[in-house]
Amino acid sequence: MPSPRHAVFLDHHSLDLGDLDLSPLKQQFDTFELFAATRPEQVAERLQGATAVISNKVVLDAATLAANPQLKLILVAATGTNNVDLAAAHAQGITVCNCQGYGTPSVAQHTLALLLALATRLCDYQQAVREGRWAQASQFCLLDFPIVELEGKTLGLLGHGELGGAVARLAEAFGMRVLSGQIPGRPSRNDRLPLDELLPQVDALTLHCPLNEQTRHMIGARELALLKPGALVVNTARGGLIDEQALADALSSGHLGGAATDVLSVEPPVHGNPLLEPGIPRLIVTPHSAWGAVEARQRIVGQLAENAQAFFAGQAQRVVS
Repeated sequence: MPSPRHAVFLDHHSLDLGDLDLSPLKQQFDTFELFAATRPEQVAERLQGATAVISNKVVLDAATLAANPQLKLILVAATGTNNVDLAAAHAQGITVCNCQGYGTPSVAQHTLALLLALATRLCDYQQAVREGRWAQASQFCLLDFPIVELEGKTLGLLGHGELGGAVARLAEAFGMRVLSGQIPGRPSRNDRLPLDELLPQVDALTLHCPLNEQTRHMIGARELALLKPGALVVNTARGGLIDEQALADALSSGHLGGAATDVLSVEPPVHGNPLLEPGIPRLIVTPHSAWGAVEARQRIVGQLAENAQAFFAGQAQRVVS
């Protein structure tokens, strides 16, 4: 192992807003460089001499890795590793470790917050108050927007791993019945309903599965039409799971009771998005912030430190390549 242990964090502002304790991570290295952000043309220079690199979203492609034969460890400050050429890293003998399960409480509570906001029409009522409509009401309350209770309703889950399970427990605490759907491309299971059987039964649908070629646009116009009139849809997984134009159309037509998404197919949406067009009713969009609780981000720091410590001890963990 080259010495000293020199690490470079290429985009720490994507994780740390100045509210995290990075000392557990820094302690794993002899020298530690922090860069708030790194442009593609800066990567090669900043990796010179580094034996370990930490990246959230900065791309580490085959050419970059080949130009840095001294690299031994890549620590991904996220679960997704699509920014790293894993095959090239493996061929070069570089260990790649990610972080896992750090955001479960944060994302689960955000999912329920979105579902509750849709059921209570929270955003509509807040806007009405700001516009002075309550002050102009003929009685003590304003009930212009239909409110529904979650208790007694059926929630459909697509993705019943750690995160889906956490959402299911929260939903059940609100008195909801929970059904799980079969994810395209996965082996069938007796406790997972095929989509065509699941969708007509649910009052709300939440997504918690990865995006791949089998799951891309798995919820399109046909699937949305299978949902009950007035059903709610919440996506805190990946934007490409839903055909965004089809979702916008289903809301505009009045078929859906509401939808909320924390994710879009391209982020940030620099070229726009069908779900950002004005006038789409009963839609909430949050900026991929579900994972961002300070506790969740501190867990990432802890896992990065654990991964580095385990690697240097010869017992690498959370290895993806």
